[in-house]
Formats: sequence, structure tokens, C-alpha cells
Amino acid sequence: MTVTFSIIAPIFNELDNLPELYRRVQEVMTASGETWELVMVDDGSNDGSTECILEMAKDDSHVRPVIFARNFGHQLAVTAGWDYARGNAIITIDADLQDPPEVIPDLIAKWREGYEVVYAVRAEREGETWFKKTTAALFYRIVHRITDIKIPVDTGDFRLMDRKVVDVLKTMHERHRFPRGMSAWVGFKQIGVPYKRAARYAGVTKYPFSKMLKLALNAITGYSYFPLQLATYFGFTAAGLSIVAIPVVIIMRLAGHGAFLGQATTLIAVLFLGGVQLIFLGVLGEYLGRIYDEVKGRPLYIVRQGPEK
Repeated sequence: MTVTFSIIAPIFNELDNLPELYRRVQEVMTASGETWELVMVDDGSNDGSTECILEMAKDDSHVRPVIFARNFGHQLAVTAGWDYARGNAIITIDADLQDPPEVIPDLIAKWREGYEVVYAVRAEREGETWFKKTTAALFYRIVHRITDIKIPVDTGDFRLMDRKVVDVLKTMHERHRFPRGMSAWVGFKQIGVPYKRAARYAGVTKYPFSKMLKLALNAITGYSYFPLQLATYFGFTAAGLSIVAIPVVIIMRLAGHGAFLGQATTLIAVLFLGGVQLIFLGVLGEYLGRIYDEVKGRPLYIVRQGPEK
């Protein structure tokens, strides 16, 4: 069967959201009059979500369950959705309904105009704390500024991509994945559609600050050499200050100025430079660790139960 639209929903412990997600997606896609499928990727849930997904698949052939052997993470669940989606256009959506399925027709309309990547831009964000909004805004702008590609600000994984775009993404096998960066890197004809991000329908967020920080590291180290270049900038700055400071210290010592007697100045300089060196050893370690993960060549994820690709 030819499928026009594939909707991918990564799921981790979203039992209370699944019936409403299914109902709203079914309502929107039935109204479109096109063939569709809902690829539900269960990322090692332990709250009954797995059984709920399998039950839905029994009752409706539109639902295609992909069940992971364990929790591999949201980014790899999105990747599995790309691998199993059969549609001419693929839409990724959050299972917590913060990305309203009712926005999907707007994405489809832009796709029909000839755009190959249509990303949803968060014009408003309901139900989120001041801290979450501020850190999210800061994250998007820092990533946009320092990465080598221009990732649209205030966008998540909620987007529609043409089949040709997804086929390219499927050839990219890096382990530390950042799907929104990957879709920006491949190019093609792209456009944003503003929408109002809703509050979570039920349950608690699966993206605490620690996971957001890890995502930020994946984005920065995956698409920018800026952290490594900082070491060079610090080196030149320290060298420049040293060149200026040497004659100043000599003159002050000859003048008998008390602040420049003894070893305090030397110790402070050594501690400062030692701290900078350790920081950038850590940065090098981050990049080296990612290289180590890549060369092991392990599969990105393991499916315990799922349909044929």
C-alpha cells in the first residue's frame, strides 16, 4: 500500500497521553483524505505504554508499532521512525501533545507548495516555567550563533520532511544525534510555520535540565568546532597579557611596590592557566569520547518487536 503521510511519535512512558494522541491524529488525518500511518516508537516504556500501543495496532492498521528492546533515547526513537516510515512525507510529533496534531494540515499545505522541509516554529509556549522558557531561548540562540549551520531558532523536532530528505538522513549514522540540526544540514527547500505550543496534556516532562544540557552538548560538538577554537583564543589572550605584564611587573618590583613581591602573583597565574588547561582537556575529552563511540560501530538501536521496514 502506498502511504502519503507517516506520522512518527517517539514514546517513553506516555500511557495517559496515547489515547488522546491517537484520537486527534486520526481525526486530522482522516479529514485530509490521504493515506496515512502512525508510527509509534516505544522507547523502552515501563508504564504500560507498550501494551497500549500494541492494542491500538490490533484495532487499527494505521498504527505501526516499533518496540525498542530498552530505552535508547528520544533522538534514536526519531531515527527508528525514519527507518520504518513508508510515507511520501514524514511528520515527527511529540507524544505529550505539546505539538498539536491540528497544526499538521498547515505543514502539509507548505509541502504541497513545494517545500521539502517544513519546520514548526514555537511562537508561544504554554505551561512552561520562566526558567524553562529562558534556558530554551538561550539554547537555541547559542546553537544558532556558534554552529557551522544555521539551525532555525525556537524549533523542535515537530516538522514535515519530504521522502527524499528522510532518505538522505537515513544514510547519516552518527550516534550522538541532533535531528533538527541534521535536517538543517542536508539543505533542500525549507520554511517555518509558526504555531502555539500547548501545555503537556498529561504526565511529566521527559526532558529535565540534565537531558537538555546533554542535547546542547550534542548540538554544539556535532556541528561546531567553536569549543576547540576557544582554546586558541584563550592561549593568544593569555600570551598577550603576559607580554604586557612582564615589563609592568619588572618596573613595579624595581620601584619596590609591595603588591608585586613574593610568589602570590606567580601562584595566581599558574592556577589560572592550569584551570584553563584542565577545562580544555575536558573539551577535548568530549570530542574524543564521541569519536570512540563512533568507531565501536554498534547499532544505533535494537528493536524487540516491529513491522518490516
